[in-house]
Amino acid sequence: MQLSTHFRGIPEGNASLLGILQHPDGTVLKQLQPPPRGPREQEFYNKVYDSDCCDSILLELREYLPKYFGVWSPPTAPNDAYLKLEDVTRKFNKPCIMDVKIGQKSYDPYASAEKIQQQVSKYPLMEEIGFLVLGMRVYHMSSDSYETQNQHYGRSLTKETVKDGISKFFHSGYCLRKDVVAASIQKVEKILEWFESQTQLNFYASSLLFVYEGLCQATTMRLSDVTLAEKRRVPKGVLSGGDVLEYNNNINVINSTENGKIEASISKGFSKFYALHKKACSKRHHSQLSLEVKNSEQDNVWKSSSCITQEHLNGNVLPQLEKVFYHMPAETKESANVEVRMIDFAHVFPSKTKDEGYIYGLKNLITVLQNILDN
Repeated sequence: MQLSTHFRGIPEGNASLLGILQHPDGTVLKQLQPPPRGPREQEFYNKVYDSDCCDSILLELREYLPKYFGVWSPPTAPNDAYLKLEDVTRKFNKPCIMDVKIGQKSYDPYASAEKIQQQVSKYPLMEEIGFLVLGMRVYHMSSDSYETQNQHYGRSLTKETVKDGISKFFHSGYCLRKDVVAASIQKVEKILEWFESQTQLNFYASSLLFVYEGLCQATTMRLSDVTLAEKRRVPKGVLSGGDVLEYNNNINVINSTENGKIEASISKGFSKFYALHKKACSKRHHSQLSLEVKNSEQDNVWKSSSCITQEHLNGNVLPQLEKVFYHMPAETKESANVEVRMIDFAHVFPSKTKDEGYIYGLKNLITVLQNILDN
């Protein structure tokens, strides 16, 4: 049986150092850490996923964790133990991944003075900010490539730069994925609700794993479908009667007509073709592009969101296209495919009080995400 390294928000090549492997059946394997951390994490998973569990708090917690499939050992090394977990990234074509440690303290109540000093010195702002970006990997549609940042990037962020530092994770290379930001906020808010309802457990040095689709089917065509289109000039035409707006970085949107349709011309040599689907993208002849703005009710939205004329687009067209996309009525957008899961439970302890440190970090993270969305 062959196992492969699995990327989890850290630079490629380092995954094996953390014991994260890909099992052939599609799950991931996290090597059990030495005592007491490894047994503690295993005990946590066993407790939450106990088949006889009837605790409503723990049953709800399952919604925010990777699914747990027990402990696995390779036949050739029966003494090596791995936690067998759901691969949260498996369903994505181009997964964008970010690992954010949550809480004011990254050390547990039983840590030595030396350990406390070591952890505090790594990121002194942890207590004030309540979270730390451990790494991210972002797919850029513009270059069909990934950008990777490690934990040193996160530790370099200050109170003044943390918003911009995190917003990098939500940028496609063309525009800010506000749909993903909004969906992420909703997911984190659900986890916050759970924390504010429970007094059983306190979490230290635990993380949130953010994953979203970088090659979003709701907003892009498959890059492999672009080759032929790039070789042809698409003549000027009126967008009418369809459900798809296709554009690139050389499109020239001329004006909005009274009936809510948009006329466009597209020049030679464009590098990527993107599509905004109101339903499903149907195949069309390369010489015709179409979009039907549903009715006069939407006309004002298109016109007020950005009065797009030729002179507006003589520079960089992307900001204008972003305005059009993100000011569209909600019913014309598909919700972003986003996962936010809690991970890393080697420092989870029983408690009789709310986990104020984790709650503090979640609230601050939501504030930062909301600022990214609003601005």
